[in-house]
Amino acid sequence: MTVREFAEDVGDAVFERLGRAASQMQEESPLPVDVLESDDEYLVVFDAPGATASDVQVNYVDGAVEVRVDRFREFREEFEMVFPGRGLKLDGRAELPADAVVDADAARAELRDNGALYVFLPKDESAGTDVDVTTPEDDEDDE
Repeated sequence: MTVREFAEDVGDAVFERLGRAASQMQEESPLPVDVLESDDEYLVVFDAPGATASDVQVNYVDGAVEVRVDRFREFREEFEMVFPGRGLKLDGRAELPADAVVDADAARAELRDNGALYVFLPKDESAGTDVDVTTPEDDEDDE
């Protein structure tokens, strides 16, 4: 083995390890997200490039929108994968404001052609319950 061949082998090994590390970092990176509010609803926008509707799972849990994207990587004829650089499983979470009250059953999600996932959460003003305020004397009168 020549010095040149050795250097190329070392370079290839380093390149492959860097590629795997970059892929792993992307797998663990959260999806970028924006939270917007109008008078009627909240809009949570995630970047989900390369995803299809069947790749995406959206849940509303404990005041937050959680997204999981499980992408399928297509094989390309005549090409060999040197290292995977695009994550296959991507997660995102967006907390709504602490005072947000939404109708999660009426939520809807749209995956746009530009790779953005829009999650619409209508506000629910009726979710609160009015509580009567009494004094201890009022309770005694009832007995």
